[in-house]
Amino acid sequence: MRVNVVYASREPGRGAALLEALSASGMSVTTLQRAKEVQGILSHASCDLLIVGQKLADEDGLAFVRNLRARGPNRQLPIVALVEHAEAPAAAPAKVPAGSGHPALKRPLFADSAPSSPSDKTSVKLAFFQAGADECLSLGWDVAECVARIKSVLRRTQDTASEELIKMGPIELNLTSYTLHVSGKRVPLTSKELDLLYVFLSSANRVLSRPYLIERVWGYNYFGSPRTVDVHVRRLREKLGAAARFITTIPCVGYKLVPPGGDSRR
Repeated sequence: MRVNVVYASREPGRGAALLEALSASGMSVTTLQRAKEVQGILSHASCDLLIVGQKLADEDGLAFVRNLRARGPNRQLPIVALVEHAEAPAAAPAKVPAGSGHPALKRPLFADSAPSSPSDKTSVKLAFFQAGADECLSLGWDVAECVARIKSVLRRTQDTASEELIKMGPIELNLTSYTLHVSGKRVPLTSKELDLLYVFLSSANRVLSRPYLIERVWGYNYFGSPRTVDVHVRRLREKLGAAARFITTIPCVGYKLVPPGGDSRR
């Protein structure tokens, strides 16, 4: 499943190296400058991880994180703070994996950052953790280590159900191996078809619009035709065989998965 990342900062260009590395890792990254814009995204679209800078164009980053954590719907959202300076981690910086030739993983986030006083380093980092951030990274740290720490946050905060099976009638989707069986028979699907099926199974009895499916499966930065959803749904139905009857078309809107008996089980 494609990970949707939102980066909010008054100067998003300062974290460009990290964003480039996250994109190279297969994540979809959206950059915003205002807290109001982030609130708009969170209110109507899926977000798997929020990266917040020290300053936004209309609000202090620390206050923004604190306000997000005070609101019920965002209490479980993984949040990473990206600050000018933070204490270097105790362990040695992570090495770039062998064979990883992407240039973004071979340089610091902001090599020209000047050191600040120890008290400033500690207070900013601690304040973000106290406000509710899951991790605090520095613009001066190694990009490869920052990416590894972000992936660690995602692993820690992911729903434990992601290691289980989703079963609905004859359909069995294994989220560990990301494989599909229908009536006990293995059915090969492309990655996008598997992602699409996962969204359907995890949103049973809910009408899913084409723009929503685009965001969940292809990411925020996809600018192709929404009709690509129809193409993939048609192919998915063909491969599901008789089980395709559970996916119904909602005219002029999108699709809805109606499980046997009107409910699904995990």
